[in-house]
Amino acid sequence: MREPPEESWPEQTPDTAGALTIKQVAALAGVSRSTVSRVLNSHPNVREDVRATVLRVIDEHNYTPATAARSLASQRSRAIAFLIPRSTGAVFASPYFPLLIQSMSEACSARSYVMMLCLATGAMEQDFLRLVRGRLYDGVIVQGGDVDDPVLPSLIKTGVPFVHYGRHPYLQHMSWVDSDNADAACQAVSHFLALGHRQVATITGPLQEACAVDRRDGYKQALLQAGIPVEPRFIVESDWLAEGGYAAMRQLLALPRRPTAVFAANDMMAFGAMRAIREAGLAVPEDVALAGFDNLPTPNGMVPLTTLTASVPNMCTAAVNMLIDRLEGGETAPRHLWFPCTLIVRQSSGALDRLRGEAPPAPGSAWEPASMIVGSTRHGDNHA
Repeated sequence: MREPPEESWPEQTPDTAGALTIKQVAALAGVSRSTVSRVLNSHPNVREDVRATVLRVIDEHNYTPATAARSLASQRSRAIAFLIPRSTGAVFASPYFPLLIQSMSEACSARSYVMMLCLATGAMEQDFLRLVRGRLYDGVIVQGGDVDDPVLPSLIKTGVPFVHYGRHPYLQHMSWVDSDNADAACQAVSHFLALGHRQVATITGPLQEACAVDRRDGYKQALLQAGIPVEPRFIVESDWLAEGGYAAMRQLLALPRRPTAVFAANDMMAFGAMRAIREAGLAVPEDVALAGFDNLPTPNGMVPLTTLTASVPNMCTAAVNMLIDRLEGGETAPRHLWFPCTLIVRQSSGALDRLRGEAPPAPGSAWEPASMIVGSTRHGDNHA
């Protein structure tokens, strides 16, 4: 293996001319070299104001300890950081993230690399970036979150190669993999329209995330293509969590003219919405049809959920291969890889009873005992 030259990645290469020594960091911070060393080693016997001053100088000048720099010159760590910019509670509240983390770890292991999981938000992201600048990782995979998260421009400045797990609307020079969220959402809403629904609502994820925006836009696309106006009151923003879906569904049920079908942008919110429907004395799908996204196991006692699924293991493998191929001297041009989504029709959308005994609605459809696979979205590899 060989290290590609730094000029291969101009958009992620910092200005290393005149890199600081620990003595210069100490002088700029107005402290001793031993104090800087204690800060770098997270020693507790440093006043917080002094620690903050030293860390500010380190951040402003992208200081890398000399020992880490020598390690980088001699060998790789063969470690890849998987950064999920969310709190620990948010990550482990959903079955989706354990599957994602497991798939990413297995993809790294298949290439003889170790995955290091990093859950960080706010100030903790700066701690993560200091580890990156210390070259503890050969590269980074970032799970998509807030499109304005400052960790991305800061990560670009470090010069460490990285891949984004999820489309980013602005940073087109960055490689990423993603499911075709807009087309998938359009497919789910079109499924409701084909069943005769005209009052279709959506519960979105946080709209500062590209994934949530894409799924909302797919909902709008399906309505407009069918000649149905988009009603803002039928679009409720939530937080990807079951409790958020529950609250959003209660808001929709309180409308004078409630929706007859709801597309929730993930399964966790759909499960919360199903609970709200049941507590209101209504039934799924007889009173309100429901669909989600992610193909998570339906909790006991709930109606089997119509949902969309993407191949998380395949997406993780693609992200890891993109990054490692780049580390090992392969292609450096940014790549954008879309993965298809499949609509799995179950009881919650109200279609199975109508379709049983009839011909499947699309060529190549496959029947399952309690569900039906309707179709897939596009799959493609785009170079920026």
